[in-house]
Parts: sequence; C-alpha cells; structure tokens
Amino acid sequence: MCGIIGCAGRQGETLDVLVHGLSKLEYRGYDSAGVALATDDIDVCKTAGEIDDLRDALSERELSGTVGIGHTRWSTHGPPTDENAHPHRDCLGEVAVVHNGIIENYQSLRDQLSTAGHEFRSDTDTEVVPHLIEDELADGAAPEEAVREAIAHLEGSYAVAAVIAGEDTIFAARNDSPLVLGIDDDAYYLASDVPAFRDHTDRVIYMDDGEFAAIDADGWTVTTLAGEPVDKDVDTVDWDPEETGKSGYDHFMLKEIHEQPRALRQCLRGRVGELTGEVDLGDLGDLTPRAVQFVACGTSYHAALYATQLFQQAGIPAQAFLASEYTTSTPPIGDALVVGVTQSGETADTLSALREARRRGARTLAVTNTVGSTAARECDHALYIRAGPEIGVAATKTFASQLAALNLLTLGITSVDDDREVISGLRDLPSAVQEILDDSVAREVAETYRDAESYFFIGRGLNYPVALEGALKMKEITYKHAEGFAAGELKHGPLALVTENTPVFATVTGDDEMARKTIGNVKEVEARDAPVVAVTDGESDVERYADHVLEVPDTHPRVAAVVANVQLQLVAYHTANMLGRSIDKPRNLAKSVTVE
Repeated sequence: MCGIIGCAGRQGETLDVLVHGLSKLEYRGYDSAGVALATDDIDVCKTAGEIDDLRDALSERELSGTVGIGHTRWSTHGPPTDENAHPHRDCLGEVAVVHNGIIENYQSLRDQLSTAGHEFRSDTDTEVVPHLIEDELADGAAPEEAVREAIAHLEGSYAVAAVIAGEDTIFAARNDSPLVLGIDDDAYYLASDVPAFRDHTDRVIYMDDGEFAAIDADGWTVTTLAGEPVDKDVDTVDWDPEETGKSGYDHFMLKEIHEQPRALRQCLRGRVGELTGEVDLGDLGDLTPRAVQFVACGTSYHAALYATQLFQQAGIPAQAFLASEYTTSTPPIGDALVVGVTQSGETADTLSALREARRRGARTLAVTNTVGSTAARECDHALYIRAGPEIGVAATKTFASQLAALNLLTLGITSVDDDREVISGLRDLPSAVQEILDDSVAREVAETYRDAESYFFIGRGLNYPVALEGALKMKEITYKHAEGFAAGELKHGPLALVTENTPVFATVTGDDEMARKTIGNVKEVEARDAPVVAVTDGESDVERYADHVLEVPDTHPRVAAVVANVQLQLVAYHTANMLGRSIDKPRNLAKSVTVE
C-alpha cells in the first residue's frame, strides 16, 4: 500500500534509480505515481495510472537533480488523479513531500493553513506537510529543523520523505508506517520496502517509530524527532534480487505458487530433527502458554484459524481474532500468549492489536516473513516463515509457509500423541506440493467453470480455513463472487443461493466423521443440481458424488489441508488468467496494508 523511494549519491542516474525503484514497489498496490528531483529548484512529474504512464510523462520532460524521491499512491483521501498523486509541493514550489499512511488531524491543519493564505491543489491529507515545512522555513528555520517541526504537528501514521530546493539532502521520518534505509559504498537510499533498492545494495537499516533520518551523497544519520542520536544496526538482506523477478513465468502469482516446495523446505530447514523427530525453534525460549490468542487479517487470519485448531487439539485453549476488531473490542487476555500472524510484519491492524496486547501485559509473538519488520522488532519473540519475497498481491507461498510454521510452533510448545507422524508429514510436505504442481488438472476445471455466476467453497475442521482461503483467492483475482463456508452451515442459509451455475468446491481429506459429514453436505448441493468439484485424497469415496476431482496426495491430516490449498490456488489463477484479469495487481487491493 503506497510505496516510497529516495536516492542520494547516484548523480545523473538518480531519476532512473527512482523509476526503477517504483517499478519494484508495484506489488504493494497503487493507482498513481510520481517523482521529485532537487537542485536549486524542485522538478516534479506525476500522473494517475501506472508506472508506464509516468515513464511516458517523463519522456516529454527534462528533470535533473542528484537527490530525489518517488512515490506510488494507493488512494485514501481523494480519487486517483494527477493532482492527488505524490509528490506534493508547497505554495512556492520549493518543497516536495511523499507520504504513506494517514494524517488523522490533517483537516484541522489544512483549515489553519488555508486561513493563513496557503493554497491547496489536491484532496489529500499529505499536502499539509509541504505547507507546514514552508511556514517553518519562512520563520527562519534551517531545512532539517523545518522538516522536524512540521512532522511534530502530525497525528496518525506516516512515513514521510521530503526534499527542499537548494539542499542535497533527503529528510525522512516514520511513525506506524515502514521505512528502511539502504547503505551502499557511494550512494544511499530510503524506501518503504527493501525491493525498491535491493538491486543496488543488501545492507539495510530499519527505522523505528519516532525516528528521523537524513541522507545525502556523503552518508546518513538517524536521530529521534527531537534530534537525539540513535544507534542503528546495519543488517544484511539474505535474499537475491533475482528472487523478485518473474523467472519466465507469466505472472508473479504463478511463479510463487510454483515456489512453494522450496519455500516450505526453507521454513522447515534446521527446525525438524531428522533423527530425533523433534522440533527446534531456536531461541524462542519457554513459550508454553495456558492459552493462545491469534490476531491477523485476510489470508493470515485463515492461517490463524488453522493454528487455533492445532492448539485446541493439543489441549490448549485458543482463539483467532480479526486484528481490526481486537483493538476496539479486546477480549480478556489474562496470561495468554498473543500471536500476530502477518506476512509483511507491517500490517497496521495487526500491529495495533499486538500493541494493545502488550499494553495489557501479554507476551507477544510475531509469525512473519520479514526479518527486521516492525512486528518482529516490537514483539517479545519472532518466528520467521522464511518464504522469501512475495510480489503478487494475492498471498500464495506465504500462506503455505505460515501453515507449516504454525505447525512447528504447535509441536514446539505442546505435545500430541502422533508428534512423529505429524513431523513425518511435514517432511513430506514439499514433495506432496510438487506432486500437485506436476499433475494438477486445475486448468481444465477452471475452463469448465470460468463463466459461473458464483463459487462456493466448503470444508470442515482444518479444511474450513482452506475453504475460506480458496474463496478469498477466487474473489481477489477473478472479481467473481466467491464464498467459503463451514460445510455444515450450508443448510442454515447459503443453500438458498445454490443453483446449477454455482460450482461447489468441497475439500474432503481422510475418512473420519468430518469427512463423512462433509459428503452429506456435498449430497445436499448435488440434489440442487450444483456441480461439485472434490478436492480429496481419495480416502472417503467423495469422488462418486463429484463432477470433477482435484487429487491430493495421501499424507497426515494436519498436512493434507496445506496441500489441498494448492489446488484451489491453481483454480483461482487459471480462472483469472482466462478472464484476462490483472492477476498480480488486483483492482483496489494492496500487498501490505499499512493503514487501519
């Protein structure tokens, strides 16, 4: 959601670096883009639309400058227009600002500034910032001090970067919105995420809330907003920039679906004893909880629902909460371990929930993909899923890795009768997923039902979160109506929507009571002429009631749900591809949701 890039020290290459960096941030979701370069003047070029539209606009302009900032905007205040695109300038055109987040007191600031004679050209909350800096400069403040004072007026979430005419420095500040510095031998970068500059350097500094940075061609400084120096560690990013390319696939989503076997191996490596059959989670320490509360959003919430069942099976009370509801209606926490599941580690709602839990004295654990993320730094403990960078907006390999990591978490701090069987199933998980990728007939199923009016997904037990995730993938990238249900709930209302043009995807694994009850639900929709697609390992004989079958390799019940999910990912992908949808950048959606 919104992307920032800044560069100092690349001399005549600055503009190219900015535009390339913005292209690397496209996955975050955006509807407009722009850049600003600073010399004795500020040159700005911005436009609604995609990066290619910005490139076209730049081809008709001559921008120069050795320091610059760029931005991709995901609309919150005002529609996607040229005027609302970032960067925004002050009245004199001598300050340019880009911003991620939401300035909650912008209306009162805007009213004050307008009364004082400032003219606004956009609908955005961001535009108050350059005008605030303009006022501070007019009062005699030095450039850095002017930016600090302007930032001090802001309430809400922000990652802000500013350039000022006649200055060769980029000033930046962070509060509740990610910002990271990139350190090269002769150039320095800032961005909302590492891929923006990973082609140039693997050395990074993660900024924390309340910090202020200044970078120029000679180096960087990080201080508090009040100006007190802050000691920062320089970390090394452990993934290759080529991992953010498509590697010959038509879409990032398809590439990332096919990367799942490798991602799962990375998640499991070194954590499962090949000889002992024990799980080693490193330095997490003694986490044995009396109860567990999960907080998460979207796909991560589905992973949390899955993990809730694992802990309940191990005899530990567990609940999953939508993070956006947790802060405003926090349940009793007691001595529960609060686990935030967040791919990016920057999800605003999840961070707020974790902070509320810590405020109430709870121990917190982040299950995340991003080393150095805010969630990882703020929680008492962090468990990394090690999926590698995921560019497609619709989560695929990170969901599979979340399920694997949450299995490990459960095994690491609880005990169940079949620990060794579960661990064996986890070891076989990458090869089971590869078997799906090699043999799936999901493309044929997608071809059959591409024109359906809506899609239902059903499952019980651990297959219920998979049903929810299957529906989410379908609606995210096809724009078709899709719903996931606990299979037993069909007869309590949703059956009214079932027609012969409503394919029902039923995930049925094993041959226990839940499988048999799900088959009963399959018969209910079959009796109403709905086509049935069974996602199954063949243990339950559900195939006899299905119009199509998506096969799942035989494996442990806890692992079967992870493998079944891959079939549903492929169905969603192929359906969207046949419909000509924008698969990697679905409309109105963002990869990292950094506003509440």
